[in-house]
Amino acid sequence: MYCTFGSVIGKSAQIFILIKKDLLLEWRQKYAFYGVLLYVGSTVLVIYTGFLHREERVWNAMFWITQLFITVNTIAKSFLQDSPGRMLYYQSTVSARIYILSKLAYNLMLMLVMSVLSLGLFLAFLGNPLINPALYLGMVCLGGISLSMMFTMLAAISAKAGQNAALMVIMGFPMVIPALIVLVNASATAFQPGYQPGLFRLVLILGCLDLLSISLSLILFPFLWKN
Repeated sequence: MYCTFGSVIGKSAQIFILIKKDLLLEWRQKYAFYGVLLYVGSTVLVIYTGFLHREERVWNAMFWITQLFITVNTIAKSFLQDSPGRMLYYQSTVSARIYILSKLAYNLMLMLVMSVLSLGLFLAFLGNPLINPALYLGMVCLGGISLSMMFTMLAAISAKAGQNAALMVIMGFPMVIPALIVLVNASATAFQPGYQPGLFRLVLILGCLDLLSISLSLILFPFLWKN
């Protein structure tokens, strides 16, 4: 039991060190983070000037479309920061599952920050049509977590398979589209007064998709780790 506990502590320390490394790289390469912020701001500004009549459904749909492109731009670069030499060093020091878990955790934190920032810009530029802002904020955080999990898995497999974009599309389409549909329907309840009985079922479906993404990452990524 002591050895098992010590092993868990050791693996947790390795994950923490890898997350810290990604944070330091992000801090040094601020242009990437600010580039995503510029993308969010410009997208919101285009929506602000292009839609004169911003209905609730349009506001909600445009927010999640924006979130999708933010996730793609944010997550895809996380695997480009690791050079081949650095990857060889990681392969000699940590396991594949430790590496992918650290990427999942780091991208999760990054997407939470980006999701809250994009929501703030939407509210500032496009007004606040929300009846239940706390519920919508919760769905935005859950959506950021779900999208980060899915695209981390897809970007990791794509990166280890020679940056094969077609592979990312083929694998991602069956997972991303249902997740976006669930997110749009679940967050739409924040525009309606009172409790919506179908909300828990939608959140449960979203949680199952998250577990599926993590499971696929832990199962598939080790096969590509040494390639």
